[in-house]
Amino acid sequence: MAIRVTEAKKGMVIRYEGELYQIIKYEHLTPGNLRAIHHLNLKNLKNGRQKELRCKTSDQLEPVYLDSRDAQYLFKDSLGYTFMDNDNYEQFVLSADVVGDAMQYIVENGNVTVVFCEGEALTVQLPAAVVLEVTETEPAARGDTVSNVQKPAKLSTGLEIKVPSHIKTGEMIKVSTDTGEFLGRA
Repeated sequence: MAIRVTEAKKGMVIRYEGELYQIIKYEHLTPGNLRAIHHLNLKNLKNGRQKELRCKTSDQLEPVYLDSRDAQYLFKDSLGYTFMDNDNYEQFVLSADVVGDAMQYIVENGNVTVVFCEGEALTVQLPAAVVLEVTETEPAARGDTVSNVQKPAKLSTGLEIKVPSHIKTGEMIKVSTDTGEFLGRA
């Protein structure tokens, strides 16, 4: 069942030219006395490539309904990242192009939500925040704890972020998956 372009929303998955795309950005523009234009920035869910689409108000889109399942991240090899379905123990592989930067927030043996379409694994959904261990950071300099001084820290997944000076190596911290910023101690 097709929907009008005006019903499109950011995050929605559509089928366009036989491929599955996720809407990354949606803009409705009305330039002067001209008719409305709809700009859609799309991301291909199979290969990660992005595409821009310009539509008229009367154009139709074909939405795709997705299934999500809880899965556990197992390991990385030459094929990509291997996950295991928590319900039926079936294993599947997602390529690095599809998963992208999400793997910086997922620890080995950590649980995530994997999105499926027509039985095929597409991408990983992250929670709003994750708890990661600080593996490397400089010790706090005396007197720097008074102001909001930030220092670099390397986390257990390899992600590098800025943390307050009072954070030490070995501590567990909360990190936002949207912005990649320090949220607090865990």
